[in-house]
Amino acid sequence: MALFSTDDHRYMARALALAAYGLYTTDPNPRVGCLLVRDGKVVGEGYHRYAGEPHAEVNALVAAGENARGATAYVTLEPCSHIGRTGPCAVALQDARVARVVVAMVDPNPQVSGRGIRLLEDAGIEVSVGLLEADARALNPGFIARMASKRPFVRMKMAMSLDGRTAMGSGESQWITGPEARAQVQRLRARSSAILSGVETVIMDDSRLTVRAEQLGLDDAADIARRQPLRVIVDSQLRLPLAAACLRAPGRTLIVTTSRDTEKRGRLIDAGAEVQVLAADAQGRVDLSALLEWLAANEEVNELLVETGATLAGAMLNAGLIDEMQLFVAPTLLGGDARPLFALPGLVQMADQQLLTIHDMRAVGQDWRIIASPVVTGTSDDTKVP
Repeated sequence: MALFSTDDHRYMARALALAAYGLYTTDPNPRVGCLLVRDGKVVGEGYHRYAGEPHAEVNALVAAGENARGATAYVTLEPCSHIGRTGPCAVALQDARVARVVVAMVDPNPQVSGRGIRLLEDAGIEVSVGLLEADARALNPGFIARMASKRPFVRMKMAMSLDGRTAMGSGESQWITGPEARAQVQRLRARSSAILSGVETVIMDDSRLTVRAEQLGLDDAADIARRQPLRVIVDSQLRLPLAAACLRAPGRTLIVTTSRDTEKRGRLIDAGAEVQVLAADAQGRVDLSALLEWLAANEEVNELLVETGATLAGAMLNAGLIDEMQLFVAPTLLGGDARPLFALPGLVQMADQQLLTIHDMRAVGQDWRIIASPVVTGTSDDTKVP
């Protein structure tokens, strides 16, 4: 096992901070940062910003110039060894004659995994792996899930009252939470590859499901909002109104259905939607597991944000498809006739309850945000978080 110095930790922490600058922009690529250090001085920094543009290592090498020779490179993800839209970073580091490369984590991409490290070692470059790996993994839960499990990382966002209600009985729900919580939700949307909702929720709220720059509260909000996540609407019977706001919003709207009604499909396509027919489950509804696999394989979806009502939320929870929940709790009560958070039929005994692991809880304005994950029986850590 590699031994790392205090300086190694400090420099890798800076590389991770650089990687985080790409939180909202690198999709579908991973967020990666790189730091070049020579004789105790930082000579180059870089991070990956957009897919198709130079990777973190290349940006750092350009910044360092001739000072890269003999330097140590701190990289948050194993340098790539294959030719994609850009050249292999492992070769760029080799050509720059760096002396050592410290890698936070091995790339889960089967095209890369271990090969970049071997290429560097074969060139006589010292390589150390595993420094601050947990922090590196936390930056890219979706990329890791897509590469390792062939499905996105599924994050469910829900806003509720203290008595666990999401809307009045009529469906009215705007606004349960305050502006600070809504800004957090906009940031969750901005970092996601796609947003998933059920047709009933979309009809009720007539929501656009977009990233709104004015609510992000970030300096580069306008730039971030230019990349709108894919909107995915589960609509087994093609009930989405042709005048729905999401069909007129910037970005793409994908309707996933089991219906073979070509007339309905044609009208929705003419209105601006894309329609994908997928397999049905035993109840005749869209097979949610198949949907996740399709999104990973065909749309390169890394992080999927679920914003939906109790029925679809409950179905995904029951199917074991939720990796993380972000629950925003407002200091209000909506009463027993209001709509619940999850529809979970069949829970009749305490032994049937769905347990959660709480990872974080903090105030957001006047509201509280709880980050939790479902407890999965039989796993070593009782969570599904990568």
